Amino acid sequence: MARPAALWMAATWVFAALGLVSSAHPAVAVPLSDVDPFIGTAADGNTVPGPQVPFGFANPSPDMADCPTPSGYCPGSPALGFSQTHVSGTGGAGKYGNVRLTPYVGEWTLRPAPAPLVGETARPGYYAATLAGVRTELTASRLATLTRIVYPRRERAWLLVDAAARLPYDGPQAQRAVRTIVRINSPRSFSGSITVAGGWGDGRYTLHFAAEFDRPVVSLTLWRDGIALPGRRALVTRAERAGVLAGFDARKRRAVRVRVGLSFRSVKRARANLRSLPGFSFAAQRRRAERAWRQALGRVDVDGGTPAQRRVFATALYRAHLMPHDLSGENAWWRSSAPHYEDFYTLWDTFRTQAPLLTLIQPKRQADMVASLLDTYRHTGWLPDGRIAGNNGLTQVGSSATVVIADALDKQMRVDRKLAYRALRKDADVDSPRWGHQGRRLSAYLRLGYVPADERASVSRTVEYAYNDYAASRAAATVGDRERERRYLERSRSWRNLWDPETLSLRPRHRDGSFVADFDAFRRWWGWDAPVYEGSARAYSTFVPHDVGTLIRLVGGEGAFVAWLDETMQRAHDPSNEPSLLAPWLYVHAGRHDRTVEHVRRLLAEAYSDAPAGLPGNDDAGTLSAWYAWAAIGLYPNAGQPWYYIGSPIFDRVRIQLPRKRTLTIAADGSGGRPYVASATLNGRPLKRAWLTHRELVHGGELHLTMSSTPTGFGSTQPPPSPASGH
Repeated sequence: MARPAALWMAATWVFAALGLVSSAHPAVAVPLSDVDPFIGTAADGNTVPGPQVPFGFANPSPDMADCPTPSGYCPGSPALGFSQTHVSGTGGAGKYGNVRLTPYVGEWTLRPAPAPLVGETARPGYYAATLAGVRTELTASRLATLTRIVYPRRERAWLLVDAAARLPYDGPQAQRAVRTIVRINSPRSFSGSITVAGGWGDGRYTLHFAAEFDRPVVSLTLWRDGIALPGRRALVTRAERAGVLAGFDARKRRAVRVRVGLSFRSVKRARANLRSLPGFSFAAQRRRAERAWRQALGRVDVDGGTPAQRRVFATALYRAHLMPHDLSGENAWWRSSAPHYEDFYTLWDTFRTQAPLLTLIQPKRQADMVASLLDTYRHTGWLPDGRIAGNNGLTQVGSSATVVIADALDKQMRVDRKLAYRALRKDADVDSPRWGHQGRRLSAYLRLGYVPADERASVSRTVEYAYNDYAASRAAATVGDRERERRYLERSRSWRNLWDPETLSLRPRHRDGSFVADFDAFRRWWGWDAPVYEGSARAYSTFVPHDVGTLIRLVGGEGAFVAWLDETMQRAHDPSNEPSLLAPWLYVHAGRHDRTVEHVRRLLAEAYSDAPAGLPGNDDAGTLSAWYAWAAIGLYPNAGQPWYYIGSPIFDRVRIQLPRKRTLTIAADGSGGRPYVASATLNGRPLKRAWLTHRELVHGGELHLTMSSTPTGFGSTQPPPSPASGH
């Protein structure tokens, strides 16, 4: 193992070699031109380049043939066409890819060959590409899309609409069309519905649509499975593919516009959503979408950094505003006046970075999302861990909605506290009959103090159940239930029951209390039935956000902990997966802010870039993007608790617009070449600790960091809170 001095010297050399030197750049709100929607579309990022408004459901984007990703987009592969619905950056089987439009020219066919996309361009609210010689431009509102197609001057121009389309993912969880309805309503409009089973999440969903052209077509023909149905006005089928084929004469008028409204409630609602667009003015809707993005991204401005860093940062902010989808007014599953969001895909990912980021820069939006989660509890009886299109997906280990809600409560957001407490108390005390989809399997955990090795994900569930219990203790505190607050806080220490002093790691235990023999703490596990979910036991050993003080004591004190964490970062850290995201920040608890700086700066430079493969893994609905955004501005949340680590900004100056017309400024002049913090002041007063409370942060003002090219002792006293440790 390298000595600390050698490590910081090597890190300093890396910073210089990577060119992380500040450059003069005017402080302006994050410009849309800095956002590159192609970042994250390659490798395992699984994002899509198509347009969307912030948290909008409508998201037209290309779908590729032979593309096994849940996004449907594989750069360089031939495209099938442009479907209207997608999810962003997810893993698993994916979802949606509905109502696909495929323009082509030449001979009539219901099976146009996939073709390469040429001249792709994208920015927030806009996408364009040429497919088989036809230029296609896309934009969107919250619940509708607008497509402008410019054909070559040909007599025979076509638009194939596959109303039964789904993402081309082909696997055990592939989506399948159960029922498709298509009706021709006029010479320039059609509508219908598709019911789909499979994909990520349980159950089925029915999506209704209404489409309209800006001019009458030469022909409009129903079809199914490659067979035309001339003369038919309506079609109900279980066919794999079905829809309409529109024919145009493009010799004099080359451009065709088509708008598509979407709804989970009815075709009538889909028509209403279609009419929310400004007619067929593509330019007007594009301006609307861009204005929405300027308002969303304009809450943050930065000065300094390299052009590439600014592009990655702007795109990270953009990706953090895509999911969950705002379906308020579109709740087809129960009657309620509450805000309604779907596609929490999944909270196990987003609770760590994206939800706290929205709490800071989009507090009204985040409050609505929490209200939606609580409304889901009110009407279904349980908080979801992951939910999409009206169905709960598989729970990823714990009940992460509890952390999102506890975070909102501790940060004084407008939340129905009594309802929140009921939801978290049920999650903490009631054994769920469907614990893989909602709630927790508690019986053995409560009896033994840990999840035994014969139950799936025993190590991961013990750790995350413990933090879920901490969330429940915070909810109990907000309503004055001191007895349950103490009980849940004690249960939040359950992770200690799996601590193995021999391996200095968590280790699965049998029901009789003995540890599993011959267990490799550094082995990386995958799948649902392993003792550790998506990671190693050593990586999971770092996820005790409320009890780091105890972890330090069990390892052997601060010095031993720093060495232990060095080894963990070297052998077990995975920047692409959620269990590792908190780990580099834990050095702050041992008074080694400099080690946090070195690791975080290295990850920003090595794991992220402005290339299509510029994410370290699945973006997971904005989770990895939000990690970058936090680290780049020099802060990081301990999700579920009302305080933040201070890091090392890569920008000279960051300004964040806060509620009540307040502004937080983070000043770190020369931070590009001087990554270490020598000293800090908050609103002119010296700040010795390397963390801030939420109250301090949202009060606004200036956090001024004096930067250094060599490590300092900043943050070596006053460690961050560790409430389960008694700190």
